[in-house]
Amino acid sequence: MAEIINLRQVRKAREKAAKAEEAGRNRAAFGRPKTARTRAETQKALEQSRHEGHRLSKTDPAEE
Repeated sequence: MAEIINLRQVRKAREKAAKAEEAGRNRAAFGRPKTARTRAETQKALEQSRHEGHRLSKTDPAEE
């Protein structure tokens, strides 16, 4: 026999999980101090420029 479930409780649990996931993303995006955000942004830009600097050719292979 099938298990009886309360659809209202399932719906509320699903909405609660979605809100918790969004809260986690917001904590990651807005929960850091400005100095930590700027430090991470500059580090990412530096890594990106170093990565691009190691390319053998400056053109995109799709263009050739």
